[in-house]
Amino acid sequence: MQKFFNIEKTSEGKARAGEITTDHGTIQTPIFMPVGTVASVKTVHQRELKEDIKAQIILGNTYHLYLRPGMETMQEAGGLHKFMNWDLPILTDSGGFQVFSLASSRKMTEEGARFKSHIDGSYHMFSPEKSMEIQRQIGADIFMAFDECTPYPCEYNQAKTSMELTHRWLKRCIEWTENNPELYGHKQRLFPIVQGSTYSDLRKISAEVISEAGAEGNAIGGLSVGEPEEEMYRITDEVTDILPKEKPRYLMGVGTPWNILESIGLGIDMMDCVMPTRNARNAMLFTWKGVMNMKNEKWKKDFSPLDEFGTSFVDREYSKSYVRHLFVSKEYLAKQIASIHNLAFYLDLVKVAREHIIAGDFYEWKKSVVPVLRQRL
Repeated sequence: MQKFFNIEKTSEGKARAGEITTDHGTIQTPIFMPVGTVASVKTVHQRELKEDIKAQIILGNTYHLYLRPGMETMQEAGGLHKFMNWDLPILTDSGGFQVFSLASSRKMTEEGARFKSHIDGSYHMFSPEKSMEIQRQIGADIFMAFDECTPYPCEYNQAKTSMELTHRWLKRCIEWTENNPELYGHKQRLFPIVQGSTYSDLRKISAEVISEAGAEGNAIGGLSVGEPEEEMYRITDEVTDILPKEKPRYLMGVGTPWNILESIGLGIDMMDCVMPTRNARNAMLFTWKGVMNMKNEKWKKDFSPLDEFGTSFVDREYSKSYVRHLFVSKEYLAKQIASIHNLAFYLDLVKVAREHIIAGDFYEWKKSVVPVLRQRL
């Protein structure tokens, strides 16, 4: 039987190139995962995701899919892969972060979280067991333990209480998963989540508890919620020192292209973020030369290709002038072009990072490329 995670090359620091094997295909790490919250990566066709963007795994969201289309439809379709016609790996988050973001209309107890639907105001209850049940019904290849995500800033005692609740919930997630088999004939793997806000001692405790759970992969949550970049890097560095080296590490909700490269340098294998598509819809493009605001006057008569270093068809087929015109005219096509570009760039970014890890010069390359990525064009 093939190993779930295999490390091919480790660099002089913590960065590593590996391979994750699931029943829906192999993922080369480090990897960026486009976010398909409601069974759709916004404005992008599945064909484009696969053929142009070269996505190897995408995300679905437990909270949103539970509310719409609902689990009855999901199960009748045969799970999320069949429902959205995506035959590559899928990861689902537990719904914990969405429940966290509904702070004004939720109530937390030991049992779970009671919350009000953002769609129709109806009340629902997510317990660890309920989150696991929904994720079984969705059928993702990798699914997340139900956790509580703390805000930033967060008082020490609140962070500690929340982390301990997350650990208790994890035991219930594991127990439910062990007693309830998969529904669609493919293997699902549960990843627990390290919490503890920006407190080193809490993160250390959480990383140790999560490591002892013996899962096939582990995640780091509760970062990228407003804390300074340096804090995010510091915590990530401390946590990856503790999490098992032979298992994949997933940093949730991160981030900019430079965040991604810095995180890879700290031993992270998997990342996701809505940033490439959200910023694309607001006319912000990420490129190997820096960040472009496509509404700027400077692109008005620039008829050169959208991105000469880009890997997707939109980079060659459309000019900067034309894409600017679409944004200024509020045409939907602008958002589609920009989303495809940004996602293709993110996937190219991790692919090139992987090549440099294998070549043995990742840190040198990262140091030279990060300042360029950050500059505004």
